[in-house]
Amino acid sequence: MRAELIELYKFRELLYTLVVRELRVRYKNSFLGFFWSLLNPLVTVMVMTLIFKHVMGMKIANYSAYVLAAYLPWTFFQFALLDSSQTVLAYMPVIKKIYFPRELLPISAIIANFIHFLLAMGVFLVYLHIFVGAPVQATMLLVPLLMIAQLLLTLGLSFFIASLNVFYEDIKYLVSIGVQLLFFLSPVIYFSEQIRHASLVPEAYRQTAFYLYHGLNPIATILTLYRKLMLPPITVEQSNLGVTRALTEEPLPAWLLCANGLTAILIALAGYAYFNRKKWLFVERP
Repeated sequence: MRAELIELYKFRELLYTLVVRELRVRYKNSFLGFFWSLLNPLVTVMVMTLIFKHVMGMKIANYSAYVLAAYLPWTFFQFALLDSSQTVLAYMPVIKKIYFPRELLPISAIIANFIHFLLAMGVFLVYLHIFVGAPVQATMLLVPLLMIAQLLLTLGLSFFIASLNVFYEDIKYLVSIGVQLLFFLSPVIYFSEQIRHASLVPEAYRQTAFYLYHGLNPIATILTLYRKLMLPPITVEQSNLGVTRALTEEPLPAWLLCANGLTAILIALAGYAYFNRKKWLFVERP
């Protein structure tokens, strides 16, 4: 029992060291430091708001708040996957010399990005309730559970990506392209409820398309839930129909939420199992 506690202590200390290093390296010799992780989403959302609301005429009250509620979790997901893809290769000289739990490498990259995400969400909540004036909703108490689900999903994918990239360095480029495509396939700059009114999908199949959209893309469900838990229902004026619709009156069904939660857990377990099986081959990489 004492030996196990010592190993656990070493594991924790090493993880802490790696996370601190990840945080320091990112903003080394940077004057603004953490605020750079806020500046990028703020500028992006400002441009989106200008184009969609003031140029294209999409009439949504507090559009920037709805975009930020999805864009900040998306930013965590994006940077965590991209950073974790390189972690094992970055430490390859150390891996070939000494043994330590290899899984700490992608985990440290995920935790470092998650810390930035938590800080950014704290700033967003201040903006949301002080500057926007959005009411505090009881459903916000469920946001930590949603964060855990997103963390598990991201961690599982990172285990797959980090281990595969050791042997096939094309993976990091595929991930970069895939994340860019997934951005437009996820409800960041638009709302998933708008799929119910998309002219591209025949009316008889729009409900099915809505469920497939969330079922096949777990991150889409997560981003939609952030909006639903933290913000009041969306009101979008459909300019092509000349009417006003409340697009969030129909909540996501419980079975879909349970399915996505189970998917996140399974991906986390499968990713760890795959990484654990492949980590012994890392030292054989030329």
